[in-house]
Amino acid sequence: MKSFMYVRAHSVDEATAAHAGRPSSRYLGGGTNLVDLMKLGVEQPRTLIDVSRLPLDSVEELADRSVRAGATVRNSDLAAHPLVRDRYPVLAQALLSGASGQLRNMATTGGNLLQRTRCPYFQDLSKPCNKRAPGTGCGARDGVHRDHAVLGHSPQCIATHPSDMAVALAAIDARVELEGARGRRTLPVTEFLRLPGDRPDLDTEIVPGELITGVVLPPTTAGLPSAYRKARDRASYAFALASVAVVLDVEDSVVRQVRIAFGGLAHRPWRAERAERALLGGAPSDDAFLRAVDTELSAAEPLRENAFKVRLARNLACDVLRRLADSPSAS
Repeated sequence: MKSFMYVRAHSVDEATAAHAGRPSSRYLGGGTNLVDLMKLGVEQPRTLIDVSRLPLDSVEELADRSVRAGATVRNSDLAAHPLVRDRYPVLAQALLSGASGQLRNMATTGGNLLQRTRCPYFQDLSKPCNKRAPGTGCGARDGVHRDHAVLGHSPQCIATHPSDMAVALAAIDARVELEGARGRRTLPVTEFLRLPGDRPDLDTEIVPGELITGVVLPPTTAGLPSAYRKARDRASYAFALASVAVVLDVEDSVVRQVRIAFGGLAHRPWRAERAERALLGGAPSDDAFLRAVDTELSAAEPLRENAFKVRLARNLACDVLRRLADSPSAS
């Protein structure tokens, strides 16, 4: 057993002051990822700051009709909330496809965004991993990498981000609220989460000591037809081999708005901006969907064992786009 100090924070200021940017401190929400990593020895914090009782557990509509979900809202509660189910069905579907019911009852909104990769080389202290121990190499690149990235990876790291929720948040243009010693700021989810580059040990743009206080779902994507699909090796409690979140607004047989994000393919949710540009203003046909998605996935660089992910992602995206285009709410 590794000893550590435990602090129960009663306010955001108290939490950030207790952390004070010390690399050896960690915030504790639901603990569904952090505690596992502590058991494995991957994480060895000297101080755990419990933020689970902070007043950040509500979902509310703001004055501009955006929806704010506090950082300690449980995944199951967020998925079931009427504002989410009615306005952002893609997010509710993504949340319900993640983990198990028991874990969703514990996992928090902020913790979900901060969860680390499930790459077995990252979780095994006997294996080289640039994410866990910079400079040691990437064991997965020449090892077993069937589940790993095909987009945006680097020679330093080919891990994928495991979150389903983050993929949906990327598709609806959600923003992350942060608070720390430097004050408050917000970042789009797609900028908050990083590609590996030459610093795969940094998963996010969070500054040491900053605390996620919530996520904001914008009114621009509220109420539009949307859906999430996930392909995995078993029917439940498994991470995505590939997934896709789509928001599609069709009016008079013309694509007025479209947002596409892939999961399971990269170090962060992959926003398919090239595919979106190809579809915007055109007719929502099967051929158009296929061409647009292929344009996006042409950037893929699969490795020895995971080229199947490209075709899998293409089929998922085209199927979701087709179903949304054919739904009564899309026209």
